[in-house]
Amino acid sequence: MRTSLPDWPVFGFVDDVRPALDAARRKGRTSILATLVAVEGGGPRPVGTQMVFSASHDETPDEVFGYFSGGCVESDIADHAYACLADGEPRRLVYGEGSPWPDIRLLCGARIEILLERLEASDPALAILLEAWAARRPADWVTDGRRRECAAPGEVTAWEGAFTRHCDPAQKLVVFGSDPTALAIATLGAQSGFETTLVRGKGPESPPPVPGLAYSRQSPAEALATIGTDDWTAIAIASHNLELDREALAAALPSAAGYVGLLGARRRLEERLAPLRAAGVPEAVLTRVHAPIGLDIGGKAPWAVAVSVIGEIMAERFGGGRKS
Repeated sequence: MRTSLPDWPVFGFVDDVRPALDAARRKGRTSILATLVAVEGGGPRPVGTQMVFSASHDETPDEVFGYFSGGCVESDIADHAYACLADGEPRRLVYGEGSPWPDIRLLCGARIEILLERLEASDPALAILLEAWAARRPADWVTDGRRRECAAPGEVTAWEGAFTRHCDPAQKLVVFGSDPTALAIATLGAQSGFETTLVRGKGPESPPPVPGLAYSRQSPAEALATIGTDDWTAIAIASHNLELDREALAAALPSAAGYVGLLGARRRLEERLAPLRAAGVPEAVLTRVHAPIGLDIGGKAPWAVAVSVIGEIMAERFGGGRKS
């Protein structure tokens, strides 16, 4: 029997399953964590991709997050996940060459191997993983389906038969600005799963009408101090205001943010950087700024700029490189 999943797989929008695991733990639910541990032949998702199936106290399956193949194998995986929920036995599923289910194949011809493991809400390794996620600390999840450990990178050595998944903090995005372009960048960031905050100093008290978008009325320096920055933080300065751009750059460039981008023509960059240079900010810091912000896709409408900015941040994150 193949489990019937929703007709529209919006559950596949989820890439980072830690929020789903945290929600299940808070509800006292048991979860099945499915991890892609091997790929041959260029599959649609990389090794380490995960899905979560969670259930209530009576073990009735009711929530699904993530995807592996875009529809080729998810229903069958769900069957095995729900069986794992019932008996607690881990499973390794193979689809493609060597699979015991030759009628289930990925359209791309790839071979994939997936590990299913049952996680109780009280699982100690799960608690460590979610504590690291909340504190924005990297962690390694090491498991063979029965035994699992989680710790800071390098603190756990994988044993025979175990798989290690490195877990970085979630991508964070801070957008400075108030016009449609800034709002589009922030909206697309939130829709892309980034922890996104729009900063509009002394702006309206009511937040933007965008689900999942945080809002700050503080100054750039105050906002970044409150939000916090690290290697997994991107800052997009899109204010169209010379003084605000300078103020935001002064706060953003010396910060720990891994990406700082500035909206505007390249010829206007120097007048924005001049006060920082005069104040003795090192050139190595000044050259961190991506300006003009975003990939060069040719469009200047709000959504076109937003796509280019989020695309550049993702390229930096996933190793796609910078534009020339």
